[in-house]
Amino acid sequence: MKFIRKNIFNALLLIMLLVIVFVPDAKAFLIRGLMEIGFYSPEVEHPMASTMGLNGIQFKDLKGNVIDLGDLKGKVIFLNFWATWCPPCRAEMPSINKLYAQFKNDKDIVFIFADADGDFAKSGKFMSDRKYEMPVYKVESDIPEKVFTGALPTTVIFDKQGRLSFRHEGVANYADKKIVDFLNKLKNTK
Repeated sequence: MKFIRKNIFNALLLIMLLVIVFVPDAKAFLIRGLMEIGFYSPEVEHPMASTMGLNGIQFKDLKGNVIDLGDLKGKVIFLNFWATWCPPCRAEMPSINKLYAQFKNDKDIVFIFADADGDFAKSGKFMSDRKYEMPVYKVESDIPEKVFTGALPTTVIFDKQGRLSFRHEGVANYADKKIVDFLNKLKNTK
């Protein structure tokens, strides 16, 4: 009897582990739980503030409009690279959506959510199925490695002068008060 119970327990544990490994939403759910208890808090105490030219870094939206980061001087830019198949990206999406909802009507902050795959049909459906309001873009030009090396998710924030002020590879809780305060600080700095 003990042998059977032990085998059932081991089988259930193995099944649960396989689900977490192979089902992106299950892995995202686990990561999101870890975010809620304080893991994955982005470090913003020491902003980078390195200068770089943003001209020529372009993204295209669902309607075909192209946005050049160089044209956004005078605005804070929140740029997130993600993919629908990426569990850490899925895990941080609710926190990013919450941050976006807080600042979406602020004319001093621009949000760009760049689908690394560039598949508008898939990413648009992903956003609408989850009732996320964030605007989806795809990359239309070369992206400097200082901004994006290919790791998903990657989030970068540029200040009003176009300086790289924050860069984070990996999952993070962007609804965190530190990020909100950081964006407000950048927005209110000339």
